Amino acid sequence: MSQESIQAAASVLAQARQTRSTCSRISERFDIHTLADAYAVQEINTRAALATGRRLSGRKIGLTSLAVQQQLGVDQPDFGMLFADMECLDGEAIDSTRLIQPKAEGEIAFVLGRDLPNADTTLGELMRAVDYVVPALEIVDSAIEDWKITLVDTVADNASSGLYVLGKIPVALASLDLALEGMLLEKNGAQAAIGVGAACMGNPLDACLWLARTMAQAGRPLQAGDVLLSGALGPMVPVLAGDSLRLRLTRLGEVSCRFV
Repeated sequence: MSQESIQAAASVLAQARQTRSTCSRISERFDIHTLADAYAVQEINTRAALATGRRLSGRKIGLTSLAVQQQLGVDQPDFGMLFADMECLDGEAIDSTRLIQPKAEGEIAFVLGRDLPNADTTLGELMRAVDYVVPALEIVDSAIEDWKITLVDTVADNASSGLYVLGKIPVALASLDLALEGMLLEKNGAQAAIGVGAACMGNPLDACLWLARTMAQAGRPLQAGDVLLSGALGPMVPVLAGDSLRLRLTRLGEVSCRFV
């Protein structure tokens, strides 16, 4: 794949995000078919965002469901960048014009208290580095028309990142069995999705361990203060202006937002 095609794909995605409009699959338009090239597209737009003064606040993990991995013919999740301006506050009214075609996911977020610089990070090091966990709403969003994405398209489009909302009551990791953490996502007061921690690679901790190792290998290691969105515990839920969301987890509490 030529660098010109990778740069052109990055420019099209950046323009779509800036204008809040959709584009056709960049995998087809620019003949981009490998994960390496898709991450190269993502990295171009990450560097461009940082150059304008945006600041990384963490990472997100996608494709943590084994069923979805099998559907797309992959054997591992993907990652995307979280920027500080993507964070919305619990209970906040979110301007829906910031988004293109949003959907919501209920997740468990980890906040680090220590750096994780090593590509061979151990589970013990990860657990020691986690300062606390909170419930999180991830508002995923795609620049690809009608969400008709391939793996390459979503990776290139920063893993379909949009916004995120964190709960305000931090909970220590000790004594929690995150695989058994139940999730209920409500939209406009009605049940919209249910799930459990085990849906996220068997345990959200396993997803975060993969992320810590992968980000060290990629040259963007996780640092103290980073937010890790560990992956959806249930199905995505489409949202529009006028909708309200409330996520409730068994022991981690709840978080909410609404769209205007």
